Amino acid sequence: MPSAPHNFPITPPPAPAPNSTRVKAIHGWRRALLFPLGLILRAWSASLRFEASPAALRLLSKSDQPVAFVLWHNRLILTSEIFRRYRRGRTVYGLVSASKDGAWLSAFFSLVGIRTVRGSSSQLGREAVNALVEVMRAGHDIGITPDGPRGPLYEFKAGGLIVARRVHAPLLLLGASFESAWQLRSWDRFYLPKPFSRVFLRCEWIPTAALHDRDQAAQTLRARLLAMNSDATSARTSHEPVV
Repeated sequence: MPSAPHNFPITPPPAPAPNSTRVKAIHGWRRALLFPLGLILRAWSASLRFEASPAALRLLSKSDQPVAFVLWHNRLILTSEIFRRYRRGRTVYGLVSASKDGAWLSAFFSLVGIRTVRGSSSQLGREAVNALVEVMRAGHDIGITPDGPRGPLYEFKAGGLIVARRVHAPLLLLGASFESAWQLRSWDRFYLPKPFSRVFLRCEWIPTAALHDRDQAAQTLRARLLAMNSDATSARTSHEPVV
């Protein structure tokens, strides 16, 4: 589906200001090791059958302004395919740690179409916020996992709203349920939908005005995001894989 005309310029975001933490990067043969994994994930994601209401599809395809996508960390695998199918011509950025582990993740994201800003993903420091603000002001979308990068599971950290509030950008809450999936035994119980299975998408548009009170907004958005993901309550106490 072609994207709607833009009423804002699309420009590369400026590089974030240097900080005291050296940003680690992956180059050469190490990066080449990730290439097959990127191809596998692209093919795997392309096999999924997304289902959504007409209203949800309109929200996903709405591209007349930058938005902050908000989804739980354990559904992160869906992001690149959603952008490929419904937001063609749009670029999404995510915040990734400046550490060595973050370097591997950033390199992998680049292979599946997700760009990254490197910084303190746990504390959302000033430089990381400024970099993400510049990304949105340049006309790009950002992705927010409010319970990431280390949890606790399904807890909505209010710090994730800072960028949207500063840019006066709307949020798009994204929920997903799976017809058939594996679930990892990680802190977030990460979902791996089985190839060729159905994924049911839900969306809700949150205007900037609803973010005026950051802490209250975080509580409200957590409740809405939990309601959009059918496992969100039971998964906090269950330890069995979902199949």
